[in-house]
Amino acid sequence: MPAAEEPVAAATDFELLQRTASGDGLAFAEFVDRHQTAVFRHAVCLLGRREDAEDLLQETFLAALKAAAGYRGDASGRTWLFRIARNAALRRMEKPQPLPETDLTLEALAVRAGWGVANPESLAILADDRRRLGQALAALPRDEREILLLREWENLSGEETASLLGLSLAAMKSRLHRARIHLAALLRCDTGGRDE
Repeated sequence: MPAAEEPVAAATDFELLQRTASGDGLAFAEFVDRHQTAVFRHAVCLLGRREDAEDLLQETFLAALKAAAGYRGDASGRTWLFRIARNAALRRMEKPQPLPETDLTLEALAVRAGWGVANPESLAILADDRRRLGQALAALPRDEREILLLREWENLSGEETASLLGLSLAAMKSRLHRARIHLAALLRCDTGGRDE
């Protein structure tokens, strides 16, 4: 059976975008269905407000529709969409968000996170409380929130994440490590540090 006649649900992202470039609206609808939830999560991470994220989601898929013929499959379709969304979000921002002033070293963040004191199970229990986790994620600087989202929720590889963010693999790993510690510190402070 020729590729054009295969059901869209069985097609790869590359095939869907090739078919989209040839005018197949069903192929693009499948591509959108396949990735819209992940792209929306990324948009919320980048912009913070759901309303802005909804606009960015539409802008991202419109740009993807126009650029479908140029997709070469060098990255996954999802990673390609994340790059489009990220570039559009950066263009929307009037100026880069300043990182919060902090004199905390990586070691100080680790102590606040309870590393060496709390066991991994207690940190997992803290993460189960979605409200606290959401508040802690919202309190992170945008770049830390984004790297956590890409690696932990979207399961991009280290190489994909580094490429998407324009970082070396070593720099991505360093930022990811700091973001994880910062998140753990925020969760620890939220659960008991203030009431004692």
